[in-house]
Amino acid sequence: MLDNCPKCGSLFVRTQFRDICEACYKEEEKLFEKVYAFIRKRENRTATMSQVVDATGVEEALIIKWIKKGRLQLVHFPNLGYPCEKCGATIREGRLCSSCISGIQKEMTKIQQEEERQKQAKHQTTYFTERRKDD
Repeated sequence: MLDNCPKCGSLFVRTQFRDICEACYKEEEKLFEKVYAFIRKRENRTATMSQVVDATGVEEALIIKWIKKGRLQLVHFPNLGYPCEKCGATIREGRLCSSCISGIQKEMTKIQQEEERQKQAKHQTTYFTERRKDD
């Protein structure tokens, strides 16, 4: 699909593997090598995201992109992560932190229970009897 590069605006062919033009891709690769060379050093393996950003000058969003694509394996870098899409807490896998997942699951359970209660209430029929005064 023909598209404009989100970084530089030039026209390029977007594929499932490439979301930026060739020139920007090459620039990103240079930045990736810079980040990877930094965190690969033994003394930098425990660096936090802000330390990596400060030391390399590479934007946090770009580092997060590489983590999410699996280019940076967090197994080797214990203090790196990216923000939960709901609350912003640092996570190492998925899109949501365990707290947000738990909250969503609780809400889903409540919704299912309420739907079940409404369904049962709908099927229940109540009969009223009238009392006469002379009974």
